[in-house]
Amino acid sequence: METKVYEVKGMSCDHCKHAVESALLEIEGISKATVNLEKGEVSVGFTAPVSIETMSAAVDEAGYELIAQ
Repeated sequence: METKVYEVKGMSCDHCKHAVESALLEIEGISKATVNLEKGEVSVGFTAPVSIETMSAAVDEAGYELIAQ
């Protein structure tokens, strides 16, 4: 399983953490999403290729901003 880390802007609490993780886990091809609030990052585990646009749209819909690296 491939894992990548992305910066997420706008997170500040456990609700934010849950919202971002849930949004990403709903995407087919993502098997893991773990937010680190202190670093403002999310670690994403993939079982299949997922475009950055798809992930960004899901995170944006949850009210946050995924930063492509």
